[in-house]
Amino acid sequence: MNLDNFIHKKWMIRAICLASLGRGLTSPNPMVGAVILDKKGKLISEGFHQKTGMPHAEAMAFNNLKNDPHGGTLYVNLEPCCHEGKTPPCVDRIISSGIKKVFISIKDPDLRVAGRGIRLLEDAGIEVNLGLCEKEALELNKSFIHKNLNGSAYGVLKWAMSIDGRVGLKNGESKWITNEKSRSFVHKLRTDFDAIIIGGNTLRKDNPILTTRGLKKLEPLRVVFTRTLDLPQKAKLWDTELSNTLVVYDSSTANEEYLKRIPNNVDIEKVSSDEPKLLTQILADKGCNKVLWECGPELATAAVKAGCIQEFITFVAPKIIGGENGMNPFSDFKFKSMNEIMNLNLQEIKSINNDIYLRSIAK
Repeated sequence: MNLDNFIHKKWMIRAICLASLGRGLTSPNPMVGAVILDKKGKLISEGFHQKTGMPHAEAMAFNNLKNDPHGGTLYVNLEPCCHEGKTPPCVDRIISSGIKKVFISIKDPDLRVAGRGIRLLEDAGIEVNLGLCEKEALELNKSFIHKNLNGSAYGVLKWAMSIDGRVGLKNGESKWITNEKSRSFVHKLRTDFDAIIIGGNTLRKDNPILTTRGLKKLEPLRVVFTRTLDLPQKAKLWDTELSNTLVVYDSSTANEEYLKRIPNNVDIEKVSSDEPKLLTQILADKGCNKVLWECGPELATAAVKAGCIQEFITFVAPKIIGGENGMNPFSDFKFKSMNEIMNLNLQEIKSINNDIYLRSIAK
């Protein structure tokens, strides 16, 4: 790598690091950072998109200028927007600033942009360089990209199990398989998500609260996906002072008389079947880029089969539960050959006290 390439990469990595400061706060928008150098190559401003509704990264950087950007360079990890939304188009601000060179990691998959921002910059005589730190930029905004390309939220399935693969006893008891530090780590993990999904059975058995325990100011939306609507009249999720709750039910099988059990402060939507893909599309429409599935084996299996899960997070505790009828993280996939089984690529592994944390993606 020559010196110029090294310098350009350094500034783009800085922009990506800035962008990551908005993690868990920007949906339905992407995470974006911007760095501005003057014509002598000196840093004169930087910014990042802090949360939805606030100025975009480029606008924040221009608002923070310490010197004249005319003839300078802008580094941004995502193609600047060229449409009017909650904030003005960033392309117009770049063009009017006198910036002469722009480095962009990746194109914006949003069809309102999708290359138009780059063309407008080039038409204005600005030199545009695309692809710097592409891999890092794609990883940072993978959930935003997935939602825009597929029309459904990016899904992560999480479960905790014993070393012999059990998620609970035969009688359903499962508290607690993992240690306290692992459970605290889950609360922090949830801050990266826009919604947390469980099934009706998990609500009935565990009565979870599904929050970050105050680690995130705007808690993730809590979602119950149910076939029957046979839900308890009293549940922690019905307390929407903590966070909003959404119940999504299958109108073809549910007893809608049970709707009377659900408090008026809880949002309710119906779908035409128990197909999990319908749920991820609803959540995408609600502005959720990334959702965490913390459901039981039946819904987890259905979500995997439907292509709703892009990542898998597993906590393994060095405990043995045993029993032929012990609870498993999945129900029967009905594989008949080892050639049919699902293979994963392990992305991350670490020890949390005596537990093991694994993050994987499907091959």
